[in-house]
Amino acid sequence: MDKLIADLDQQFSRLHHESGELLGVIEADLLYCRPPGSILSSGEEILRSAAAVEQTFGGLTTNLWDDPFEWTLPETLSTPKKVADYLSEVEATRKRGFALFKNDADLLKEIMAPAGMTKLQPLLLDTLRRARHHLVNAQATYGRLRAKDEEQSAQG
Repeated sequence: MDKLIADLDQQFSRLHHESGELLGVIEADLLYCRPPGSILSSGEEILRSAAAVEQTFGGLTTNLWDDPFEWTLPETLSTPKKVADYLSEVEATRKRGFALFKNDADLLKEIMAPAGMTKLQPLLLDTLRRARHHLVNAQATYGRLRAKDEEQSAQG
């Protein structure tokens, strides 16, 4: 595996690991709680992060660029265990996608994506950026929930 591919693989792997770590500390009753001022819960942000990865690598491996919105709803993935199982499925899909890359030159290839022709490297970097954005939001939202709980505990 060439350097660029290895670096991207490591970044996606780290994203998966951090998502799992965060999911592991979120109490089940807080998974889909929205603190005041938050549009999405930590759980929803984790799902959006994984869905961005799933959509890209599902597209690369099967040419199905479906938005995973329907099967990543909080009603469907209602527990931390179900979310963890989904994260594992996404990681397996991502690994299958990376197995297709033989060398860094593959990242310069153009493919047909939903938005039209694009090169692989910018597509992967954009996916990583979007997925990381959602994970950072999930971490911040959980931090606000924990701060709110600690504040209520101190008052009561």
